[in-house]
Amino acid sequence: METKSGYDPMNALCPTRQVLARIADKWSMLVVTALEPGTKRFSQLRRDVDGITQKMLTQTLRGLERDGLVTRTAYPTVPVTVEYTLTPLGRSLSVAVDAIRAWAIDNIEDVHGARAEYDARPAVVGPPTPMATA
Repeated sequence: METKSGYDPMNALCPTRQVLARIADKWSMLVVTALEPGTKRFSQLRRDVDGITQKMLTQTLRGLERDGLVTRTAYPTVPVTVEYTLTPLGRSLSVAVDAIRAWAIDNIEDVHGARAEYDARPAVVGPPTPMATA
């Protein structure tokens, strides 16, 4: 499944897997969504992304900054004021994140139904049966 650029995300050694791991992370997606409207301070992001711990928000923001998706600006105040903004690269990602978020909202009832159906099936003992190849 190699692309024009020569990268193949299906290859375990492909560097795009690191990018996919970052952008497919729940917290990364939620932080990008929270930053879509504009610049926010750390404390506001923590309030906006319900359930995220201070440690996880810090790790997520550092990873997004490292990958060029978020810009961190610190102001010399007491205490220090820090703001986060999506970069142009981050804004381009937010379009895809918004589509995934919309899909999740549109399909959550179907997912709940599928889970209930799966959970109601009798338990399967043993490994899955391999499919025959031609």
